Amino acid sequence: MTEQNNALPPKTCEIERLVTMEDDVNKVLEGKKTATRRNGRYADVGEIMELKGQKFVVDNVYSQSLGELTDADAHREGFETVEEYKQAILSYHPGMPWLPQMRVWVHEFSPVEE
Repeated sequence: MTEQNNALPPKTCEIERLVTMEDDVNKVLEGKKTATRRNGRYADVGEIMELKGQKFVVDNVYSQSLGELTDADAHREGFETVEEYKQAILSYHPGMPWLPQMRVWVHEFSPVEE
């Protein structure tokens, strides 16, 4: 475990639950999605996620408020703009408000070169 992980709160879920929706899995496999945001911490830096036989290493984990999202962040999520990302998230979670001050955990990952 790295020093960075020691500074983070305990994980709230397992890495296997980090990317589960078929569209998102496909975006990761195609290289179009290199980050995902969750309301809890699902992985430690250095942990390996496997999707359809391909491995990805978690490069960074940090907290961010929804109001801090940029179009560059949305692009790493596989969307063109923050608004497109926001509408997708709200469609996955009916009734959930989009609150700029709400904090999420960002998990950034990259393919494992074998």
